Amino acid sequence: MYEPSQPPSERQQTDQSLRLERERADRALDDELSVADEAADAVTSRARARADALLAAARTRIDQTSTVHQSTDALKTSRAIEDHMVQRERVTADYVLRVERSAHVTLLSQERQATDDHLSHERQRADRAVATRDDFMGIVSHDLLTLLNVMVGVSSLIEEEVAQENHVERVVAHARRVQRAGARMRRLVGDLVDVASIEAGLLAVTRAVGHPADVVTEAVEAFQAQASGSGISLMAQIAPAAPPVAFDAARILQVLSNLLSNAIKFTPAQGTVVVRLEHVDDNVVCCVSDSGGGIPDDKLEAVFDRFVQLTKNDRRGVGLGLFISKCIVQGHGGRIWAENSMDGGSTFCFTLPVYTDALAAEGA
Repeated sequence: MYEPSQPPSERQQTDQSLRLERERADRALDDELSVADEAADAVTSRARARADALLAAARTRIDQTSTVHQSTDALKTSRAIEDHMVQRERVTADYVLRVERSAHVTLLSQERQATDDHLSHERQRADRAVATRDDFMGIVSHDLLTLLNVMVGVSSLIEEEVAQENHVERVVAHARRVQRAGARMRRLVGDLVDVASIEAGLLAVTRAVGHPADVVTEAVEAFQAQASGSGISLMAQIAPAAPPVAFDAARILQVLSNLLSNAIKFTPAQGTVVVRLEHVDDNVVCCVSDSGGGIPDDKLEAVFDRFVQLTKNDRRGVGLGLFISKCIVQGHGGRIWAENSMDGGSTFCFTLPVYTDALAAEGA
C-alpha cells in the first residue's frame, strides 16, 4: 500500500536551507579565491618574464660593448651563479606564497568550525528552551484544567447542598474552595501576563517614595495563616529607622509573596521562615530565610531563569515566580540572589537603592 511521504519538518527545512546557503557561499568563496590566485600568479609570471627579458638584454649589451675580455668559462660560471640565486629567490617566494595561502585556507576552516560550533550551541539552547516551554505549557494547562474542574465540581456540590437543611457551613466551605481555586488561576494568568510584558519590555514599575517595612509587615501578615497551618513559624525582623526607598509597593509585595510562598512550600513542619529588613550602605536589603533543604549549588543562579524548577517533576510551581521577581527588582535598580545557609536552608535576598537626591533627579 502506497503511503505518501511526510512533509519535511520546520527543522529539516531550516537545515536544508542552511546547507544550500553554505554550498553557495563555499562555491562563491572558492571562485573568488581561484580568480584572485590566478590573477596574482599571472601578474607574477609576467613580472618574472619581464625581468628575464631585461636581464637577457642587459647581458647582450654588456657582451657587445665590454672592452674587458673575460674567459668564456668564467663568464658562464658567473652568470650561472646569478641565475641560481635568482631561481632560489623565486623558489623561496613561491614557497612563502603557498604557506600564506595554506594559512588563509586554515584560518577560513577554523572560522567555519567556530561558526558551526556556535550554531550547534545555539541550536541546543533553542531545543532546550522549546522543550522547557512545552513542559511549562503542559504544566500550566494541567493546572488550569485541574482548577477549572475543582470549581465546576464544587459548584455542583453547592447546587446540591442548598437543597439540604443546615447547609450554610458546607456551602461556605465550598465557596472558599472556589475562591482559592480562582485565586490560584488568577496568579497563574498574572504570571503569564507579566512574562509577556517582560519579553515585550513593558513590565510596569511605578516608583514612589515610601518605607519598605510596611510592605514586609503586610506580606508576613498575609502568609501568617498559611505558615501556621503548615506548622511553620513565620516572623519578621525589621531594623529600626530604615531609610525611605523609591519603590513600587505592589510590585515589591509581589516579590515578597513569591519568596514567602516558596519558603513555606520548601520548609517542613516545625521549621522557621524569617524575613529580615536592614540598611546596608546605599541599599535597603530584604532577605527571606527558611530552614528547608537548601538549593543545589548548581541551581543558585539558575533558579531565577524562566521555567526552572529544583526537580524535574516538581509540581509545586511553574518556575516563573523567581524570574518575575528578578525582573521586578532589576526594574528598581536593585539585584537579587540566593545562597545556602551553613546550618541548612536557603536565603533569598534583594536590594532596593536608598532614596537620594540623585534618584529624585531621575524622577523616581
